[in-house]
Amino acid sequence: MADEKGIVVIALGGNALLQRGQQRTFAAQYENVKSSAVPIADLIQAGYKVVITHGNGPQVGDDLLRQDAGFKLHGLPPFPMDACGAETQGFIGYMIQQGLRNELKKRGIDKYAVTVITRMLVDKDDPAFRNPTKPVGPFYGEEEAKKLASLHPEFVYKEDAGRGWRRVVPSPDPKILAERRAIRTLVDGGFVVIASGGGGIPVIEDGTVAMGVEAVIDKDLGGQRLASLIGADTFVILTDVDAACLFYGTPQQKKLGMVGYTEMKKYYDDGHFKAGSMGPKVLAALRFVEGGGNEAIIAELSQLKAAVDGKSGTHVVK
Repeated sequence: MADEKGIVVIALGGNALLQRGQQRTFAAQYENVKSSAVPIADLIQAGYKVVITHGNGPQVGDDLLRQDAGFKLHGLPPFPMDACGAETQGFIGYMIQQGLRNELKKRGIDKYAVTVITRMLVDKDDPAFRNPTKPVGPFYGEEEAKKLASLHPEFVYKEDAGRGWRRVVPSPDPKILAERRAIRTLVDGGFVVIASGGGGIPVIEDGTVAMGVEAVIDKDLGGQRLASLIGADTFVILTDVDAACLFYGTPQQKKLGMVGYTEMKKYYDDGHFKAGSMGPKVLAALRFVEGGGNEAIIAELSQLKAAVDGKSGTHVVK
């Protein structure tokens, strides 16, 4: 293995776990994870210290469906969203640990991956708590949604684009990663760390007491806080496209390569990146560089090593 280099935080996109239209079985997800382990192992073999974060939206959605079915069929009390987040961090982390360890062993690299169940502190006065917008869980008919709202007056249900009614929860801004020192200690000890899955489990503090809240943190913004708070050199956001683009989806579409912070901030402020897709990734990249990181990269999963080597992807630099 090459001499050790800097710390790279990798934010895996949804395609690392589930491909579009694929059955959401454990076996299918694990097969995808095994494929994703190959480019990550390339980076580790090149000498980088690697920390991995990931999304968990579909997995939490499926977990909520199981909770709903358990309640309807057997009267089992459903778990709150923060507990579902912890469950998915655990089983996704397990898949990545196993897939990556097996890939490294094939290459003769004696390195272990560990998963840290990670909490993310958010501001209890964040405006998102007054205006929940993030749809989660199953679709319901209007009458069933009204019945559920009467049973759980603290929940908010909204009609979702003609497809039915869904519960919506706040998406507060991530602030402090509770386990940041433990993660950095593990990295310095030579471990590959999987952390802050799904953006981290959102918690608030009331005096000296921390408590989980029913909310969802954007995974890329959560990944940025992870990268900044452990002092990473590089933050890589992996997705299913090979770069961020101006005028996306038009004849004027233009890929961005190396971009200075000020220039990228102007593109972001001018509305070039959609809020539901590339927007949070670009914002996370800007925040990482603004917070002192060397560079943030937006790239496609199979091009990970090439992107870190500067040969692919969009690079936001100081």
